[in-house]
Amino acid sequence: MQIYRLLEIVYILLEQKSATARELSQRFGVSQRTIYRDIDVLSVTGIPVYTEKGKGGGISLLPEFVLDKSLINEQEQNEILSALQAFSGMKACETEGALKKVSAIFNKSSANWLQVDFSPWSIAANNFFNNLKTAILERRVVEFDYYSANYEKTRRRIEPVQLWFKSKAWYVKGFCLKQQDMRLFKLTRIKNLMVTDKHFHSRELLEDRTEPVAGKQQDHGVLIKLKIEPEMAYRVFDEFDENMVEKQQDGSLIVSATWPQDDWVCGFVLSFGEYIEVLEPEHIRETIREKLKKMQKKYL
Repeated sequence: MQIYRLLEIVYILLEQKSATARELSQRFGVSQRTIYRDIDVLSVTGIPVYTEKGKGGGISLLPEFVLDKSLINEQEQNEILSALQAFSGMKACETEGALKKVSAIFNKSSANWLQVDFSPWSIAANNFFNNLKTAILERRVVEFDYYSANYEKTRRRIEPVQLWFKSKAWYVKGFCLKQQDMRLFKLTRIKNLMVTDKHFHSRELLEDRTEPVAGKQQDHGVLIKLKIEPEMAYRVFDEFDENMVEKQQDGSLIVSATWPQDDWVCGFVLSFGEYIEVLEPEHIRETIREKLKKMQKKYL
């Protein structure tokens, strides 16, 4: 990955004073042309790197250049190391190297205090996060099959810009080339993901037009009132803000929440089993009632 490679190039030049493009290309397994592009990137970002041709030449940093650790205080150093440690949990092998080098620069040991694994217990880990992270950082178009809530499959090409975690689910946000607009795609509905070689330029993000589910219009939501029995109190305080909950004398909890009107609402309500009742609005009560009737028929 380019970010890791840039960091290590600076680290090598600080340590060795000089290196040739050939040495660096062999070390990283890339072409010398790629190394020279990396040098251009470093120059643009303000790193005083220069090249000398001929015998004894190579790529070097200006002698007076030092990585000024005093510009980053103790707390900021720890936060940088913590962030890198968290990213290493996403099975990004290159992050581990970056973590060690930044730790060395700050003269700190990288304690393995955090491990992050985004894959659920029920399925094997996949490379979605690594592949999407690479596509986002390198601005590469991705292709995939996408299944809607009605199990309709479409082939999508998007310019990914961000990974989102919302309501216990991961989404990738990107500009859909088919719809010509920003969309959110739920990762569990993505199949056959492929990172292409096609690069894209960043677009102006239209936050207010991003849709919660690809292919559906933005829903401003409806106020829903729920009565939840004490047996499920642990879930209430895990999943709702305190100001949304009103405790009753019998121990039950009245929850008021504004949610989009889609199938997710019914699934969420039914996940509480017999310990929940929709008080309002009436049309949501009716929808739940119809679903329960259909469910009951299956067990008669």
